[in-house]
Amino acid sequence: MTSNDVLKNLTEYNVWANARVLKSMDRIEGDLPDYAQLMFSHVLNAQAIWIARITGTKSPVTVLQRHTLEELHRLHEQTSPKLVELYANADEAELNRTIDYTNTQGKAYSTKVQDILTHAINHATYHRGQVARELRLAGHEPINSDYVTYVRIQYGQDLEI
Repeated sequence: MTSNDVLKNLTEYNVWANARVLKSMDRIEGDLPDYAQLMFSHVLNAQAIWIARITGTKSPVTVLQRHTLEELHRLHEQTSPKLVELYANADEAELNRTIDYTNTQGKAYSTKVQDILTHAINHATYHRGQVARELRLAGHEPINSDYVTYVRIQYGQDLEI
């Protein structure tokens, strides 16, 4: 990782962190803890919704739609790398472009693309913490998805766990 571009690093980190959470969920025998499954579904649903807003398309999911583990893998593959792509292909004008949208409560807002991307990653980090807590409460050891762990691995300072 050589770039000082924080948003680029964060979009790439988001792909890594979401993949790690999925890998940890894959290891769970039996049903996933209900709230952990719902919150991780919400993470990926929100990514899909924000992508749809940025691209002017219809979201394929709703905000609290619950997904199976298999569906979570597919939705991650469709959304997490797409956030990286949207940022990588954006010039200054695109990053500063304002998106007009209505939230899930019906309230209208306008937000810049760069702020939406930043929010999507911050939002995912927040809810990954909730997923980790729920996994721990259910007797499972949650995976470390901290940004600093990602950075250490990128620089070869830590082995991937």
